[in-house]
Amino acid sequence: MPSSADLVEFKPSPIDGTGGFARADLPAGTRVIEYVGERIDKCESLARCMRGESCIFHLDEQWDLDGNVDCNPARFLNHSCSPNCDAELIDGRIWIVTIQRVVRGEELSFNYGYDLPDYREHPCRCGAPVCTGYIIAAEFFEHVRLNEKRLAHPA
Repeated sequence: MPSSADLVEFKPSPIDGTGGFARADLPAGTRVIEYVGERIDKCESLARCMRGESCIFHLDEQWDLDGNVDCNPARFLNHSCSPNCDAELIDGRIWIVTIQRVVRGEELSFNYGYDLPDYREHPCRCGAPVCTGYIIAAEFFEHVRLNEKRLAHPA
């Protein structure tokens, strides 16, 4: 299996800051890069989330993973409302895996899956035709669209 350095190049992104871009054509189902970090318990995870730290992934009922560490270039992958990758928990490790064919030079993205509370604090700049305008889990897209429409056009 090729290393993540063979598959991903990090450079300025039109979405936000730095992004990861495919170095080669990648078929769907390719493990692109492992999302690594510090294993923390749920109490510490909650404290860090309350401080606005956003690189935290759920591992299991007891542990989370804080990816805001220098050895984790995967933290630079951007959110998209129409992603070409997904974060998958495989054998206790988090992998960024392509969910469709990705062509060389295309920016790699996944849906960060943020919860509904305080969604307006996380504006999205992905530019996808289906963009909700906020970094939010896909299961909340319709709720956010209806809420934003209601706010824009009160009865």
